Amino acid sequence: MTQISSAKLAKMPIRSSDLLTRCLTIVVIAALSACGSTKPKPASLESLSPTMQLTTVWSQRVGSVSGQLSVAVAQGSITTASTDGDIVSFDIATGRERWRAQANTELAAAVGSDGRYAAVVTQSNELLAFDQGKLLWKERQPGRIITAPLVAGERIFIQGVDRTVRAYDVLDGRWLWQYQRPGGEPLALATSGAIAAFRDTLIVGQGARLVGLDPSKGAVRFDVNVGTPRGTNEVERLADLVGPVARVDDEVCVRSFQLSVACLELNRGSVRWTRPQAGTQAVAANDWMVVGADGADRLSAWKAGNGDIMWRVDRFTYRGLSAPVIWDKKIAVADRDGYLHLLASDDGRTLARMELDAPLVAAPVVSDQLLLVVTRKGTVYALRAN
Repeated sequence: MTQISSAKLAKMPIRSSDLLTRCLTIVVIAALSACGSTKPKPASLESLSPTMQLTTVWSQRVGSVSGQLSVAVAQGSITTASTDGDIVSFDIATGRERWRAQANTELAAAVGSDGRYAAVVTQSNELLAFDQGKLLWKERQPGRIITAPLVAGERIFIQGVDRTVRAYDVLDGRWLWQYQRPGGEPLALATSGAIAAFRDTLIVGQGARLVGLDPSKGAVRFDVNVGTPRGTNEVERLADLVGPVARVDDEVCVRSFQLSVACLELNRGSVRWTRPQAGTQAVAANDWMVVGADGADRLSAWKAGNGDIMWRVDRFTYRGLSAPVIWDKKIAVADRDGYLHLLASDDGRTLARMELDAPLVAAPVVSDQLLLVVTRKGTVYALRAN
């Protein structure tokens, strides 16, 4: 299966089928070079008189990250990792190190944790499981994995770039089951996919579909089509769901790459609403709003109940925005220059700005009223807004 970088594909012109066909050929031969397009000029930072202040409660350094990374927040801890194989868990309230492990090789997918157990995948496709920093077992995988494992219910769930989902017993590494939806698309995004727990159901992205699985057997409980791409070739029809999904009670909201933002009611396995918006980053949601940036970094907010637009701001165009997070009545989002922007959730105005030591490597997370972010230099920040 051919894999395409979402960041590069998002910058490709998509009006010409001939150009896309040529780009697809380049993907196969040379992993999608720029296709001759030039980068648009990023918007300048706005003049700002901050009405709030971001302060650092604590910070810790792990190690630099050159690829993709997810952070895991559970049981009062944040677990993160570096590309060279350091895996560390910190206490969220104090920044104290709880445990540390070393994979002794470079990582391709990291990190999943339930607060006690943790799992990563190495560049050589080995799945490693740890118990509070102690290596339990390792198991080689048949294909490439870049989505961080999910650790839940004493099981480890992994999703390959070919969209295959596998489940293992966290204690002894016993293989439990495997699932792949039949009739999948020939292309896949080389980016973190959608995989999460919903009550007693595992939810996974399979192209533009969200599938609910029995975590003990892998049987399908529901299969929801988020949207149907209408392109003329495989590149235009690429619409994988981008992780992490945003869960709010019995709903999840998710981005379908190059297609839409949608919110789904999981008890019924149905789409509540969907709005067209192409983009490469995940969305954020709470019980009254959904926020996400399109491919040009125009940031939009929709009403969670019906998808009506609340506001849209374009002052961050082409600044390379991260996935956002909703933080009480604020929205936090970072750009590729390492600036963290704090916006008002009611109208999108900027409340504060902070310069970090590097761009973010994963979606920001909120826990215990603190904003938790990890940069490409491996710095973990716990921030408070005053």
